[in-house]
Amino acid sequence: MFKDRVDAGKQLAKRLEAYAGKDTVVLALPRGGVVTGYEVAQALAAPLDIIAVRKVGHLFEPEYAVGAVAPDGTSLFNEAETAALDAKMLHAAVAAERAEAKRRSDLYRDGRAPLDLSGKTALIVDDGIATGLSMRLAVRVAKASKPARIIVAVPVASGDALRALEGEGVEELITLEPPDSFEGAIGAHYERFEQVSDEEVIRLMRAAPKPIEAPADGIVLAGILAVPEKATGLVVFVHGSGSSRFSPRNALVARELQDAGFATLLIDLLTEEEDENYQTRFDIALLAERLGAALEWAGRQPETSTLALGLFGASTGAAAALAFAAESPERVRAVVSRGGRPDLAMEALPSVAAPVLLIVGGADEEVLALNEQALAALPGEKKLEVILGATHLFEETGALEKVAALARDWFSTNVRSHRTKP
Repeated sequence: MFKDRVDAGKQLAKRLEAYAGKDTVVLALPRGGVVTGYEVAQALAAPLDIIAVRKVGHLFEPEYAVGAVAPDGTSLFNEAETAALDAKMLHAAVAAERAEAKRRSDLYRDGRAPLDLSGKTALIVDDGIATGLSMRLAVRVAKASKPARIIVAVPVASGDALRALEGEGVEELITLEPPDSFEGAIGAHYERFEQVSDEEVIRLMRAAPKPIEAPADGIVLAGILAVPEKATGLVVFVHGSGSSRFSPRNALVARELQDAGFATLLIDLLTEEEDENYQTRFDIALLAERLGAALEWAGRQPETSTLALGLFGASTGAAAALAFAAESPERVRAVVSRGGRPDLAMEALPSVAAPVLLIVGGADEEVLALNEQALAALPGEKKLEVILGATHLFEETGALEKVAALARDWFSTNVRSHRTKP
């Protein structure tokens, strides 16, 4: 029994961690599936889109699906069920559901084009599957956009629905509860299963991670931006060498910050080719310059242009964040370093005016010593937090959650109360 769709989404996200760090797009079936899909997208730092298929109910039992229809008219029916129905009445029902599917598609996307699925992993999510007709149609709609593979993930599904989906070319079917436990209705597996409003779907779609591209010196920096409703600050993640915007560790911290009201931007400051070059990975000046380009882009976006700025750096990214903070003291309100190498920006540290929090694992002895040296060089408000027993990547149980809580509190104290002028 799931508490609600949020709880189901969070549990489902844990089963889907293998898809974090990959080119994954989460596709949710509205309305209820968007609540579940939002949790998955947040946890995987993946963009969220919708497939607005609509169930066509039986003419005399509307809750029982006999078909499904997409906004473009693509449809799928259980012919054994529809054969005995009045054709004119069925046609009218299909037309009404198609119109509703198109209304939802236009409304929930808020003018945005559908996300490109070509060559990507399409992760289709709903709050459950009963007959499977809507999900089967959703798979066909997604397949038309030529993703590299399609994964279907739901908290609960009937055995019949899963067997029907096996013939649709789905690479993997993931459920949290065994099919033989399905009780005939999706809502029977939830403590709370209220109707989801249009307004809630729109809110979640606006706050969900979105892929962005920021120009910088003839290249394009790829990133993922999430802006919760009434955001009070922007935290830009400057990850280290060998990491990317899909880092599950940064995604966990970003989610904690979003829940606290911060917009987050996870962005790659190097191209894939540059990141394979050891010297480029450690070019702190280049990373700081690229960070500046990313912030210029953010400053031109209506939803982030007025937000005060915090920087969250990891490994070499921490050095780049501190170097930028030293160059632009009027722009950066606070810096947090997770397992960082601030020593790589040692010359810049005396010029850092922003409050700085250094977080290091207690078992990461070499990096801890380097952070102690950096702490001594920082002139203003500063703090070193050591998480006992944690290693460099904070993989120990609960360690990363402590990092997230520390970062949230630091930014809340030093960034939340400030806003830059438009």
